[in-house]
Amino acid sequence: MSGFGSFAEGLFTSAAPLILASLGALLTELAGALGIFIEGFMNAGAFFSWVIAGWTGSVFLGTSASASAAAIAGFCLARFVRKTGANPFIAGLAVNIAAGGVTDCLSVLWFGTKGALRNPAVAARLDAESALPWMRGRLPWIWLSLAVFVVLMLLVNHSSWGLRLRAAGLAPEAAKERGIRPGRYWEISWAAAAAAVLAGAALCFRIGAYTPGSAAGRGWISLAAVYLGFRRPAGVFAAALVFALVERAALVLQGSRFFPATLLLGLPNALALVLYALSCVLRKKRGA
Repeated sequence: MSGFGSFAEGLFTSAAPLILASLGALLTELAGALGIFIEGFMNAGAFFSWVIAGWTGSVFLGTSASASAAAIAGFCLARFVRKTGANPFIAGLAVNIAAGGVTDCLSVLWFGTKGALRNPAVAARLDAESALPWMRGRLPWIWLSLAVFVVLMLLVNHSSWGLRLRAAGLAPEAAKERGIRPGRYWEISWAAAAAAVLAGAALCFRIGAYTPGSAAGRGWISLAAVYLGFRRPAGVFAAALVFALVERAALVLQGSRFFPATLLLGLPNALALVLYALSCVLRKKRGA
């Protein structure tokens, strides 16, 4: 493989989890309530995908079972918030906090440790379940993230469903007068965003082990990517690639003696803050 091909594959491999999480967050934002819970679902998804894959001997079953369960949980969370009038930000934050406690508790109960979980049998299946050469190794996550991006872009920008979704988020009362049920679109969007456990699964399966806190702040960065991408699928996709590029650059620079490791680890988060501030300025200028 050429040098550019290797670089592109590495970049998209790093970006795939962030793309999946960011596109899920975009759906919730368009529906009217940003999914603060993305970080928690990514961490929980990494844990349960790895555990179920170990139990069943199938990476596909581990990932799909976790994604299905998360979608149901996301739907129920949205229904709870809508019916009770709970603050969606607080509810999402509670999910993030609870995810860490639940996974640590179950890890100790089932495996006797809060640390990393390794299963050679699961690692061996990562390539075995990819029957075609172009689907081996890390590439399935790349293809999955690209497929989700294309489908979401078509739905949001070129379908009546996408138009109703945006109407439900921007003007719910007006949408109700036209027969649109904003609550239903909110619940669907949260269910789809909760399937960001796929992003958590991609993080653990690509390194062949589960580590606590696998998301490492990527869930929060995905929220920033929504606004940096101006709430558009193509823009969010591009923002995720930028963050992935910065992440890879930070990893390369860790071998340098001139940059403290703590500074490099916080570089993606710092970039998110700076770019978010710039995007706010640009939006104000465009609105002026």
